[in-house]
Amino acid sequence: MKQELELEMEQPKSKITNVADLPGIGPATVEKLEQAGFTDLMSIAVATPGEIIGATEMSEATAKKVIAIARSNLEMEFTSGNDMLRKREQMIKISTGAKELDKLMGGGFETGAITEAYGQYGSGKSQIAHTLAVRAQLPRAQGGADGQVVFIDTEGTFRPERIVQISKGLGLEPEDVLKNIKVARAFNSDHQMLLAEKVDDLVKKQGFNVKLVIVDSLTAHFRAEFVGRGTLADRQQRINKHMHVLMKLAEKYNFAVYVTNQVMVKPDQFFGDPTEAVGGHVVAHNSTYRVYLRRGKKGTRVAKMIDAPNLAESEAIFSINEAKGVTDA
Repeated sequence: MKQELELEMEQPKSKITNVADLPGIGPATVEKLEQAGFTDLMSIAVATPGEIIGATEMSEATAKKVIAIARSNLEMEFTSGNDMLRKREQMIKISTGAKELDKLMGGGFETGAITEAYGQYGSGKSQIAHTLAVRAQLPRAQGGADGQVVFIDTEGTFRPERIVQISKGLGLEPEDVLKNIKVARAFNSDHQMLLAEKVDDLVKKQGFNVKLVIVDSLTAHFRAEFVGRGTLADRQQRINKHMHVLMKLAEKYNFAVYVTNQVMVKPDQFFGDPTEAVGGHVVAHNSTYRVYLRRGKKGTRVAKMIDAPNLAESEAIFSINEAKGVTDA
């Protein structure tokens, strides 16, 4: 095996279009690369030698050559502002059913982006997840994305009964709605990361029209498995990689990503709300939009957009309805 990996690789004369065509790499190595998420030339071209070595155990010199060949066979060009504008025009906004919350989100939850919602238990994070899982299947004219949903459940929060209730409240056939939701229970952080990568297979190999991916919750397993300051750097690096995979797929297939996050209390903060999201700057930087949820008066919920450009419109009040999920207050 080591001899196969140490083969000298010269730049091939014909253009390479997939991982299996890379010179000096056998089927076993290709399989290891794919299992680690390196399924196309772009993923290899933007990887570090250390990441390739970790996935395949090949030497550093071979890893560098593999990356160099992948880069040379990609047309990594700049995109014009006009092309970016046209791409933005393909973006879809998924409505929550609550006008004020949709307004806060600029019209709804955006495809090609990661929206993070964090808050204490009972603040409405999972209720929004279940509501979006149903509403994403509505036609675009009704505020949906006319697509299907992937629900990565890390804490056992997915409730098919809740999907049935919301579906009936919106006049949809519950059985059809449930069929359009792929649910996977993640039992540890490695499993969670693998499930995110497998979304690519759902789209490419199974033809699943994914328009929404939900991770509920994002940090629970990482928080439980990486305990103490000594493991903090490793934990943050893995969360960073996980969110990069989600973002890459969201942009590639134009679907929305909604992740829920746990919170902690800062004991050294004497003024204001001491509640802070778990995951620190890594989660904050990787989230396109961040929403802080808390309980309001008379059973309502309050959503606050973090770092909103217009602070006057940075909060929204909504309710949780048994029949329709998220609704106006």
